[in-house]
Amino acid sequence: MYTVFRSYLSKKLSGDELLSSVDFRRYWLSAMLSNFGSLVGGLALPLCGALVLHATPAQMGILTACQAIPFAFFALPAGVWLDRRRKVPILLGSKVAQAIALAVIPVAYWCGVLSMPWLYAVAATLGTCSVVGGGAEQIFLNMLVGRDRMVEAQSRFAATDSILRLFTPGIAGLLIQWLTAPVAIMVNSMGFVASVWKLRRVHVDEPEPRPSDKHPLHDIAQGFAFIWKHPLLRALAFGAGSWHLLYYGYTALLVLFATRELGMSAGQIGTAHMVGGLGVFVSSMVLRPLNRRYGEGIPILVGTAATVFGFVLMPLIPASLFGSTDASKIAFACLIFTHDCGVMLFFIPYQALRQKVTPDHMMGRMISTMRFLTVAIAPLGALCAGYVADHFSIRTSMACVAVGGLALLLYMLASRPIRSVRP
Repeated sequence: MYTVFRSYLSKKLSGDELLSSVDFRRYWLSAMLSNFGSLVGGLALPLCGALVLHATPAQMGILTACQAIPFAFFALPAGVWLDRRRKVPILLGSKVAQAIALAVIPVAYWCGVLSMPWLYAVAATLGTCSVVGGGAEQIFLNMLVGRDRMVEAQSRFAATDSILRLFTPGIAGLLIQWLTAPVAIMVNSMGFVASVWKLRRVHVDEPEPRPSDKHPLHDIAQGFAFIWKHPLLRALAFGAGSWHLLYYGYTALLVLFATRELGMSAGQIGTAHMVGGLGVFVSSMVLRPLNRRYGEGIPILVGTAATVFGFVLMPLIPASLFGSTDASKIAFACLIFTHDCGVMLFFIPYQALRQKVTPDHMMGRMISTMRFLTVAIAPLGALCAGYVADHFSIRTSMACVAVGGLALLLYMLASRPIRSVRP
């Protein structure tokens, strides 16, 4: 039986160029381990603030902003650094730092010293590692599979991510209810440790970066000039930057909206995010045929429309829909489904498209400059959302996000460089 199964699996893998690569499979498993922990931590960290520390909307806005503020300070120098250094040591080091930062939260909780400033510091550390390590990971994947297969590779990661989202948020919700949110965050830390262990065995042909005698500011200026002179990258930078501004405001309030407006428990929120996993699965199934037929531009527009749909309808959910609180919670889960589907349809082709039009020697600067342009303003969205929610209401603040989302959708639909992308 084992021999037959191994033979069948071998035939399936040999027919797939990506999966036939041992290094790609190792990297895929490393990403799965990291994503599993991140899905647990992504729910546990805001719930730690909302349920354990009883954070106000303004404090939740600050917590969300702290994860994006490092992009404003470090994204540009990180791009120059990545173009001048090997990527693998940077990637491994960032994951180790994230594991340590997360492990500090349960230790502080057990010692009775956990506070919102403590969470702010951890969030800022995670954001800094995401700036450096995230850029290194995108370049690393490009070296591993080649730029022509980036959408295909990312689609496989999206399919895996959708499977994880089908059960991981439910597990996270139960862990948070049984063990408290700080203890559940330890699972996130362990996920990064396991990911590093597997990633160390991936071999990729990484040439030594060419030495540069240019001042870092010269290279940073080149990154800005390259994006400004490229109509497609310029349009993507404005669209993705506006999207991040709205998304961070939306994210800062989502847990508070679910717990305080709809009366949802941690387990119910986890279940809703499991439904979101179905949205990721659907997007992974439709993305490849959409990309083959229309190119990357149309999926980006469809993804934008789906996320804006969630922005608009979420604050309209009443505490008791049709006289039933359960119906309200089901509506919440359905919008999470639509939103998660839209996020994947937007970002997978967005990342692949910007790398497809960028030469290798500019890759690090392009990625980091784009991340600076698109994420550096995101903290403003979270802080403004928290301020409006504190002074008016959570629903009012989310309605402001919805108005901004409609304006963004009109811009994206009118953008000729994005609309004109073809296979």
